Amino acid sequence: MHALVFLVFQTEVSELLEQKAQLGGDDGKQQFVLKTPKGTRDFNPKQMAVREKVFNTIVGCFKRHGAETIDTPVFELKETLTGKYGEDSKLIYDLADQGGELLSLRYDLTVPFARYLAMNKITNIKRYHIAKVYRRDNPAMTRGRYREFYQCDFDIAGQYDAMIPDAECLRIVHEILSELDLGDFLIKVNDRRILDGMFAVCGVPDDKFRIICSTVDKLDKMCWEDVKMEMVKEKGLSEEAANQIGQYVSMQGGMDLAERLLQDPKMSQSKQACAGLSDMKQLFSYLKLFQVTDKVVFDLSLARGLDYYTGVIYEAVLTQAGATPAPDGEESPSVGSVAGGGRYDGLVGMFDPKGRTVPCVGVSIGIERIFSIMEKKAEAEKVRTTEIQVMVVSAQKNLLEERLKLVTELWNAGIKAEAMYKKDPKLLSQLQHCEESGIPLVAILGEQELKDGVVKLRTTATREEVDVSRVDLVEEIRKMTSAV
Repeated sequence: MHALVFLVFQTEVSELLEQKAQLGGDDGKQQFVLKTPKGTRDFNPKQMAVREKVFNTIVGCFKRHGAETIDTPVFELKETLTGKYGEDSKLIYDLADQGGELLSLRYDLTVPFARYLAMNKITNIKRYHIAKVYRRDNPAMTRGRYREFYQCDFDIAGQYDAMIPDAECLRIVHEILSELDLGDFLIKVNDRRILDGMFAVCGVPDDKFRIICSTVDKLDKMCWEDVKMEMVKEKGLSEEAANQIGQYVSMQGGMDLAERLLQDPKMSQSKQACAGLSDMKQLFSYLKLFQVTDKVVFDLSLARGLDYYTGVIYEAVLTQAGATPAPDGEESPSVGSVAGGGRYDGLVGMFDPKGRTVPCVGVSIGIERIFSIMEKKAEAEKVRTTEIQVMVVSAQKNLLEERLKLVTELWNAGIKAEAMYKKDPKLLSQLQHCEESGIPLVAILGEQELKDGVVKLRTTATREEVDVSRVDLVEEIRKMTSAV
């Protein structure tokens, strides 16, 4: 009996202590759990240096192809986003009603872009947009999936001859993935019209096209048998129709497959499918001229689940992650899709009061997944987190003013320079800082150098030193850093 009373007492004490911890400590201060929200993370300077390098590569490619940039609000009217993403609409973050407009955080950059075009009556633009988007997804952060993440979009809006802009988008994906050197990759292409035509000739009812399309879209994550079961058991499709779809979605090829399907007894009955297949042939002829057919495959299983696609769709996947295998018990950095996009000719018309359409095609680079691989690769490397070219140091005491004068001269000349925030720092600690931070040059000032009107310029890597005239210093630093 006494033991039971003691056990109850112990339980009550531990509960009270837990409540006390939640309310605050003995000093009455609120106790906080220091963590980032689920599906988000902080980035340290090394990670940011890697990210900046990736961004520069991508933006450089976009600019090489003549794109200009825009920005849009991080939240939109809820009605702007509703009904544009199919089954994924449930992942949209709705903001709490503040007694005014009903708002949601943007889910991607494409729908805001379409709204921007319609609102500003723009019918012709080639633009890129890099910004954060938000999804109430179940995050798998080791695979580059987050609730807050960046998207890098490139889109061409306007009335042009068929498949020329579409082919350029695929060329851009090829350039970016090749330049980032992530490993081997493959760009899968298909067409929404081919998919819809295939569904029709296989006996899928019109009202089930979109939900069956979303199910086919899971083939990169699930085996065919599981996809088929979902079609039949959950979506109510006949087994016969599912079996016919299964025959088509296993097909892969290039222009030859498009030609073969145009002769297919079933597919040739669909005008929609034939239009898509003819465009697919045209697309591959342009891809050949753009020299990217080695990495592109026509894949009938590709069925990107977003409702707004109307024509060509594509997705780039890494076939080799380019990273070392993960230790036992850890998830390997296999990241799947790293870019995707397609043609969405009807989206702008949804926002235009008169329903005027602006044909659009674009691509979104899966930047977070790319970061996952690049960060893994950078773990074993020395990554510079600043761009300082030269450190101004002093060899003796009482030279703070001279150091500050020289660093100011360098800043005025556009040189990236710094000096320690101490009056009399030790020379050794200043030199060690340069070596640890990867600063390539050291400008050393001493009493003798000041008398002679020179600065001792030290190369950090080799520790070689040379006296340089003060008037020639800027030019010498530029010459030496351009060779680094």
